[in-house]
Amino acid sequence: MAIIVFQVIPAEISYDGVIGFAALIIKEAMVGFIVGFFANVSYYILNFAGQMIDMEIGFSMVNQLDPVSNIQTTITGNYYSYIVMLIMLATNLHHYIIRALVDTYKVIPVGKAVINPNMHVLMINFMKEYFIIGFRIVLPVFAGILIVNAILAILAKIAPQLNMFVIGLQLKVMVGLFILFLLVLFTPNVSRFISDQIMEMIKASIKALS
Repeated sequence: MAIIVFQVIPAEISYDGVIGFAALIIKEAMVGFIVGFFANVSYYILNFAGQMIDMEIGFSMVNQLDPVSNIQTTITGNYYSYIVMLIMLATNLHHYIIRALVDTYKVIPVGKAVINPNMHVLMINFMKEYFIIGFRIVLPVFAGILIVNAILAILAKIAPQLNMFVIGLQLKVMVGLFILFLLVLFTPNVSRFISDQIMEMIKASIKALS
């Protein structure tokens, strides 16, 4: 990516000696880390939503290794991560992300970045959107499992001799998988939420550094 961007960015670099060159590299690395971090952290909304869904339907005890982030994630978290990534690739969203990366050099020329000490405010504002978007993804499953829990509670009062714990485990899995099957139609909306959040975070981080 650096080789590609280097070919299209007319950059005039000026520095004083080896120390100045090292300071320039460190500053540009910090800018890249900050922009990349805020873009990448938006993608973890899917892992948060997947963990909440699996907690409701009983899949939270099963973890998988996500080869992209090298962390343990749940089944639904991996499902949402890969399907949203596939939609982003199919809609050429990665082209816009690369274009945004190139445009950062027009807003923040090489060596002209200013590290804002109030960067934590941007992260606090993001956390609000993080939970809102995450719960919007999880809400249908929450509603379905809530209805199942209400039905099981009524049946437990009507027929206490039945083992509702055993029935509830299987019923929650079936209902959860059925809801996830229905939510496939709305997966493009989830991808749009995430892509919009990624672009907003990139813009906000660039504005904070310029």
